[in-house]
Amino acid sequence: MATAAQEIQVGERLVRVSSPDKPYFPERGLTKLDVVRYFLAVGDGILRALRDRPTMLERWPRGVFEGATIATRQTNRGDAFYQKRLPAGAPDWVRTAHITFPSGRTADEVAPSELAVVIWAVNLGTLRFHPWPVTAADVERPDQLRIDLDPMPGVGFEQVVPVAREVRAFLAELGLTGYPKTTGGRGLHVYLSIEPRWSFGECRRAVLALGREMQRRLPELVTTTWWRDQRDRPVFVDYNQMARDHTVTSAYSIRPTPQALVSAPLAWEELDDARPEDFDVLSMPARFAERGDPHAGLDGDRHSLEPLLELADREGLEAPPER
Repeated sequence: MATAAQEIQVGERLVRVSSPDKPYFPERGLTKLDVVRYFLAVGDGILRALRDRPTMLERWPRGVFEGATIATRQTNRGDAFYQKRLPAGAPDWVRTAHITFPSGRTADEVAPSELAVVIWAVNLGTLRFHPWPVTAADVERPDQLRIDLDPMPGVGFEQVVPVAREVRAFLAELGLTGYPKTTGGRGLHVYLSIEPRWSFGECRRAVLALGREMQRRLPELVTTTWWRDQRDRPVFVDYNQMARDHTVTSAYSIRPTPQALVSAPLAWEELDDARPEDFDVLSMPARFAERGDPHAGLDGDRHSLEPLLELADREGLEAPPER
């Protein structure tokens, strides 16, 4: 027999959690209510990552189980799915951002303005949140530059770490401050808060210029070659993650694998000793309570992209085509 729904106070809202005892990560013994409690525990952090940003929801309403698949544009079938548009029946306090996709189609995407919206989405089965690098106030000009350090198959996290360290050093030379986080897998993201003055194309060009610099500094580790079968180095700087309608998993999102690992913001001094498996639904709440959010300063000073764009100009780099 299904367990009765619970109502949870989240700020000024009462949020209904249906089937709270439903297994969500059975190998870890975690229920839907456990997942809700996790997001409440890291509430300030997840809201900081999502606030007022158009956000695609990755919904796993049946939880994560062996053989579970996610629907794709090609198959349109699966146990989980991505939701770009505001779900039907959403409360009137769930705000949205109106966006236009590269195809010309439009959508009103959830743009969380309070933690209750996050918990409402979690009740729908959302484990990973995919926010755009823009806010609802200006959906055409990013205010975050996201540098995706993507390891090739078989490449371990330990080979990505030196690339992230070199990214930090290069940004510092330009007077820029980046913020690293794990992806929940083997990769790393570095976020940079920027003035919302430049287009997506200019942001991609800036990341490509940075990637080429990393390729020069770490020629045995880094590639910017787009086609996967032509990459001959372990770590790809994925500049196309700054294309319109491309998103990366937010900080504190849960990876839909049996281990329930999470995308963990890090302080730079933690990087050498950190491992993706250190951060999961069970360990992160205590870490957050003790240390707070390492990305708390991300939305402080906003940087200019001009140093990276000047480098792109010197290299004769055009904005890469969207893939």
